[in-house]
Amino acid sequence: MSALQDLAGSSLGAQTIKKKQQDVVRFLEANKIEFEEVDITMSEEQRQWMYKNIPPEKKPAQGNPLPPQIFNDDQYCGDYDSFFESKESNTVFSFLGLKSQLASKAEP
Repeated sequence: MSALQDLAGSSLGAQTIKKKQQDVVRFLEANKIEFEEVDITMSEEQRQWMYKNIPPEKKPAQGNPLPPQIFNDDQYCGDYDSFFESKESNTVFSFLGLKSQLASKAEP
């Protein structure tokens, strides 16, 4: 019985991660922000790069940080919760290290 619960919990966790990833991707696509989605489950090298490039103060006390983790090139922006908070407070472009779209549209 406990194995089924573990599988269900794992499956639910995977669904939650996928949903968060889709939310980030939809936002980036809707705002025509170029991005590269990296699947760390397919590349140990990418997974290690991600773990190494998340600042120590942003890592969980136990275990590894869960995706999605957001970077602008090599600059760490934050995790999904930080992304969501920035979206809610209308500061997501700053969170991503980008000029706001209004400013970029106003430039000649």
